[in-house]
Amino acid sequence: MRVLGLETSCDETGLAIYDSKMNDGQGGILAQVLYSQIELHATYGGVVPELASRDHIRKLVPLFNELLDKANIGKSDIDALAYTKGPGLIGALMTGALFGRTLAYGLNIPAIGVHHMEGHLLAPMIENDKGLNFPFVCLLVSGGHTMLVRADGVGCYKILGESIDDAVGECFDKTAKMLGLPYPGGPNVERLAKGGNPDAHDLPRPMMGKGLDFSFSGMKTAVHNLIKDTAGSDTDPSVRADILASFQHAVVDTLVKKCTKALKQTGLTELVIAGGVSANATLRTQLETALANMRASVHYAPLHLCTDNGAMIAYAGYRRLSMGQMDDLAVVCLPRWNMESLSFA
Repeated sequence: MRVLGLETSCDETGLAIYDSKMNDGQGGILAQVLYSQIELHATYGGVVPELASRDHIRKLVPLFNELLDKANIGKSDIDALAYTKGPGLIGALMTGALFGRTLAYGLNIPAIGVHHMEGHLLAPMIENDKGLNFPFVCLLVSGGHTMLVRADGVGCYKILGESIDDAVGECFDKTAKMLGLPYPGGPNVERLAKGGNPDAHDLPRPMMGKGLDFSFSGMKTAVHNLIKDTAGSDTDPSVRADILASFQHAVVDTLVKKCTKALKQTGLTELVIAGGVSANATLRTQLETALANMRASVHYAPLHLCTDNGAMIAYAGYRRLSMGQMDDLAVVCLPRWNMESLSFA
């Protein structure tokens, strides 16, 4: 089965083809293309929904043709189609859903709407991670989501904890903006934090004694006050690096402790980290160290599959289609979509 995946939930237009017969029948990515709107939105310091939707419209057809050329196949060689149904920006979601559903109808092939975060959760399995099997705990961390999920199978998810306010990725972006760093904030914070002292400033670890939920709005306030009260925060590179290193250390420490708590609470020994923030090297290193001490293991997607991409949607669609699930002709997008409602019936 060759499944075309379309990802248009926010500011990346991602298309990919997953081929279940590649790699001696183990499956793999036949080809993928990705266009990022970072430059478009950088002027505004964040994603402008209307601009994102319009840019998806402009890029979908050229990217689809480029994908077919890279895969060296024609439209008729596609067996099924998957698109991001939600969550995300409604206008951006609709562009991919309408394009995908129309293409599927024209080709007379099945189509399926995929949950964006399920795509991230399953992404480490795309390249045949033999050491990863259900059940496991997944830390989903991105610009819009921070949650801990127990995964017992495709569609069988239980939310163990989530952010009651800001997502981790959003916190990185806003901290970067406070210091005048360009969008997106995550990679820039990580890069500059390498030159700083993570113990220079003591920042809060919110809700550490309150179950598995997260809160990062207070972290933003603490960083704002730290910047305001610290001499040289606007001019001295070493001072700024210390602030960023301390911020990153506090966030990573919070995530690591919540993850180890979730594993102990569930009795599981496998952890997946997924979403754009899972590319953070400090987070990966500290999770590996913490889990090794408790004889557990951590899995993650390769870096090129951590941020939004079409491959994860194609693969998640393939898993769903293989279970006999598909959508009808109605195009429905869900900007908010609870993962616990995804159970396969």
